[in-house]
Amino acid sequence: MKKISLLLLVLYAFFTGFSGGEKNIDDFALKNVDGRLISLKDFPDAKGFVIIFTSNGCPFAKLYPQRMNELNLKYTPLGIPLIAVNSSDTLQFEENSFTQMAQTSKDGNFNFAYLSDADQIAAKNFGAKKTPQAFVVWKENNQWVIKYSGAIDDNGAEPQKVQNKFVENALNELLNGQEVKVKETKAIGCSIIYKK
Repeated sequence: MKKISLLLLVLYAFFTGFSGGEKNIDDFALKNVDGRLISLKDFPDAKGFVIIFTSNGCPFAKLYPQRMNELNLKYTPLGIPLIAVNSSDTLQFEENSFTQMAQTSKDGNFNFAYLSDADQIAAKNFGAKKTPQAFVVWKENNQWVIKYSGAIDDNGAEPQKVQNKFVENALNELLNGQEVKVKETKAIGCSIIYKK
């Protein structure tokens, strides 16, 4: 019986990526594609944020801009703006330059901030590993706490076949004063390569 319980726990950890803990994150000030510096304190009335690490060139990341626009439209009025962050190494991947970011934002009609994390400060702060990788952060005792991290949903290629909207589920639970049931999932995408 113990072996079965242990096996189920291991399988759960594998499929959800569950680490069992929450993490406080620090604020950051990064340049948006419009040239303005943006930080979390610029949103004094925010209950939380959806922070999505993404990039211009990653095929997986290219599947999500429309869904990110929809998330931002739905949840910003509820006090939860979406912010996208590009932490990819611009020396190795020129398509992630600030100029290209601005063009990507324009071409995709982004309705959310798209920030350049050229020094990878935010990525290290969050522990981001992939693009796209989503983080839901929530305000608790004047601290920003990660409540969910991982995939945006369970089907990048076919939005119409999504069965689990991980980010939306977490947001709805938090807005209803509930504990987030699935705190972490495995983000599928391109690796963020950290500078040495």
